[in-house]
Amino acid sequence: MQTQPLMVALLLPVLAFAQPKSKKLPALDPDKQAILTDLDRQFSKYAAISRQIWDFAEVGFHENKSSALLQDELKKAGFDVKTEVAGMPTAFVATFGSGKPVIGILAEFDALPGLATDAKPEFTPISGQKYGHGCGHNLFGTASLAAAIELKEWLKKEGRSGTVRLYGCPAEENGEGKVYMVREGLFNDVDVALHWHPTSVNSADPYSTLALIAARVRFKGIAAHAAAAPERGRSALDGVEAMNYMVNLMREHIPSDARVHYVITKGGEAPNVVPAFAEVYYYARHKDREILRSIWKRIENAAEGAAKGTGTQVDIEIEGGVFNMLPNVTLSESVYQNLKTVGGIHYTPDEADFAQKMANSLQSKVAISDAEQVSAFDPSSAMAADNSSTDVGDVSWAVPTAGFGTATWVPGTSPHSWQSTAASGMSIGQKGMLVAAKTMALTALDLYKTPALIEKARKEWVDRRGANFNYESFIGNRKPPVD
Repeated sequence: MQTQPLMVALLLPVLAFAQPKSKKLPALDPDKQAILTDLDRQFSKYAAISRQIWDFAEVGFHENKSSALLQDELKKAGFDVKTEVAGMPTAFVATFGSGKPVIGILAEFDALPGLATDAKPEFTPISGQKYGHGCGHNLFGTASLAAAIELKEWLKKEGRSGTVRLYGCPAEENGEGKVYMVREGLFNDVDVALHWHPTSVNSADPYSTLALIAARVRFKGIAAHAAAAPERGRSALDGVEAMNYMVNLMREHIPSDARVHYVITKGGEAPNVVPAFAEVYYYARHKDREILRSIWKRIENAAEGAAKGTGTQVDIEIEGGVFNMLPNVTLSESVYQNLKTVGGIHYTPDEADFAQKMANSLQSKVAISDAEQVSAFDPSSAMAADNSSTDVGDVSWAVPTAGFGTATWVPGTSPHSWQSTAASGMSIGQKGMLVAAKTMALTALDLYKTPALIEKARKEWVDRRGANFNYESFIGNRKPPVD
């Protein structure tokens, strides 16, 4: 069930029922009030765009229709759009304005393998569809689009110096597209980068994430008959198993908050044939990128030792790697104040019924009314790390960066689930998307109007990063795996 771009307008009446009521905000900055009013007015348009990307459900590096739809909207709004940046066909950078400050807004739009379910409160597979928006990136990209266009309108009306730049970032889920953009220097002149993510709560805490290295380790041996001539063989699978054994012994002697996990992707064809080829796929994570580098070196040593011990050869291909997120309390507090101004998500009776049915499927004890709340700001969370990884981490080491989450999913919902996919395709997700668009636009407005806020954020960023930091990505000179 895919709708062509020209059909967006036909979706508007269907989604108009979900239009949220404007929040009454006394004594609010007139520019901010104008942005909030305009985004409310255009809610149905952006809801339809997000639903269309949800229908496309394109996996990383193949988001051709989704990327084209966002680019078309930006071009119509007067942005200059550069396509296929950093060697990725679906990556783009859209720019409006000139001069400082340059505010970057990140946009994602890739789906996940599996998880193709209809937007209903029970699992309803969609026949013939391979992918689903289980992380809500259809909402992510659309909210960023809406915020960028609002800022463009304000810059144009004011006739002032300043640049808004939207980064169309592909393959966050399976390809770390932003790492290639950072490596290409596309963020070098940006003063602040803003991002958000769909989730089940409204929060702007300045947490970090885990740095990650992902690699395939391939062993080559010599095939032989396992019964008639085993002495002639050298088992590649033995190499994999010897490596895994050594890595598992190593777990006792690495920091307890490190994460190492693997799957054997190729172990041989038949028991009576000594495997000439075997492969194991590794992930390693830690909240400190340099500690992760040292752990990874030991994993590589285990692979080389396993090859020597089993008489095989080994090749290690780094497939991906991201830095931990560098938190910025200054920026996050500004985001929080604007998120609190915008407020949480209020369900209609139909949405509340949907949400309650969804909550029952989750066996969650979290109240669906939690979607209305904005979590209290906790600056101490900058010392903690969420047990996930994202390519936004590399962006945060290239430019002061802040992000937040909104309740696009029913409270208690896990990402990468059929429940998150379903909510991302209907009005609950779309309302959370609108909160995100408003929050990003208001925060960027503060940054344009208050140069001292940017300077304070940059000072904190330099203090955390180190003045002599030199960026060297985990992926080296690897080309984007667009195939």
